[in-house]
Amino acid sequence: MSGTFVGMPAFPKAAREAVNDPTLRGNLRHATHTIRAKRARAVAEVSDWAALREAGARIKDHTLRHLDRYLEQLEESVTAAGGVVHWAADAEEANRIVTELVKATGESEVVKVKSMATQEIGLNEALEAEGIRAYETDLAELIVQLGKDRPSHILVPAIHRNRGEIRDIFRSQMADWGRPAPEGLTDTPAELAEAARLHLREKFLRAKVGISGANFMVAETGTLVVVESEGNGRMCLTLPETLISVVGIEKVVPTWRDLEVFLQTLPRSSTAERMNPYTSTWTGTTEGDGPSVFHLVLLDNGRTDTLADTVGRQALRCIRCSACLNVCPVYERAGGHAYGSVYPGPIGAILSPQLRGTASEIDASLPYASSLCGACYEVCPVAIDIPEVLVHLRERVVEGGPATRGGNKVVLRPAKGHAAERAAMRAARWAFTHPGALAAGQRLASRTRRFHPRTLPGPGRAWTGSRELPAVPAEPFRDWWQRTRGGKDGDK
Repeated sequence: MSGTFVGMPAFPKAAREAVNDPTLRGNLRHATHTIRAKRARAVAEVSDWAALREAGARIKDHTLRHLDRYLEQLEESVTAAGGVVHWAADAEEANRIVTELVKATGESEVVKVKSMATQEIGLNEALEAEGIRAYETDLAELIVQLGKDRPSHILVPAIHRNRGEIRDIFRSQMADWGRPAPEGLTDTPAELAEAARLHLREKFLRAKVGISGANFMVAETGTLVVVESEGNGRMCLTLPETLISVVGIEKVVPTWRDLEVFLQTLPRSSTAERMNPYTSTWTGTTEGDGPSVFHLVLLDNGRTDTLADTVGRQALRCIRCSACLNVCPVYERAGGHAYGSVYPGPIGAILSPQLRGTASEIDASLPYASSLCGACYEVCPVAIDIPEVLVHLRERVVEGGPATRGGNKVVLRPAKGHAAERAAMRAARWAFTHPGALAAGQRLASRTRRFHPRTLPGPGRAWTGSRELPAVPAEPFRDWWQRTRGGKDGDK
């Protein structure tokens, strides 16, 4: 299996294959139900959770409205603290910058902190093409890398694997990447964790270059923040001589006071902890403490186009907690790989189509990868109305226009069947703007109700394949109103 998502089919086909895998569904069901239950208990402990949620949303919205100003302040602060800031318009430019920085050190290997941004741009593959080997150090990312797999969850990339599968991966693959797995390795969590610890320790002590992302960037001081649960990230952030951080431009917050809100909501929403075991912060460089060289690569890669859309920009509030994945009935059954992106689940269904630089069949299918039940919105710690954005993007798909209002970089092409849907919507629009025709149609539908089919033919067959058409009432509402209230069409 390839480690990238290039060439993945559209969501319906990929999901159909996934739901037929009983092992996958069992792994997902157990993991998501466990995480969501723990999260619910952690959130219930906080009496002002609703206020924290609202505060997080407002901070993010304020920052996005003034993103240019805060990014300039961030650059000034990082530079003043001894760091070097680079701007990357897209994935190709970001990969080129990072590759050149690593080459300048003369090193041929790097250790990495878990980072969605570097996965988004395909950094590992870009480094490999230049003869540079990148070692993932997060336990779940290590499992994915050793298994030549793809991540399937934002927080737990190997959520689709069970302990037996992980044991087998360690036994067969660790030796090719460094220290082999211990003899007689079992599938007990303690032994698996110890095997990973021994394997990674030599890499931490040898590596001269570390690569990270960041959960947050504080504009007023130029401080970057990484939160984690294992300590592997802190090893990568402190031991190498050179640190390169690739961070999406939306991760900036204005002040340390703003950061305080997210350090309460993120751990409870993601790992169901009151606070993260490891919260690492660094501001530029300090002699004798940590890396002596620090580079910050600020990544756009479709974010400014997303920002220009007043509805779609909500996706940029995301703090990557993954709470929406753990409550989504579609994700639970289809798994993360079906989304064809490093951002799976509900947030991926609205973020990926807006960020990607080319049209594809999967981009057009992702806004439909949802039942619109609203569970994702209820658990989101920054109140992203994911169902609203999904419907908004479905509109873009049907129209065949840009996924974002601000530009034409990402175009969602209608998938098969959408031409008929578009024609039906246009017919409905005409009917609703002609009251006389609408009333006549309603009366005709009521009088012929005995002859109505229970399922639809042609393109409508997919919709009625899992549901029946609602029964048409014996009398239109307008006629009932006139008969019972003596009113006329249009009366209130």
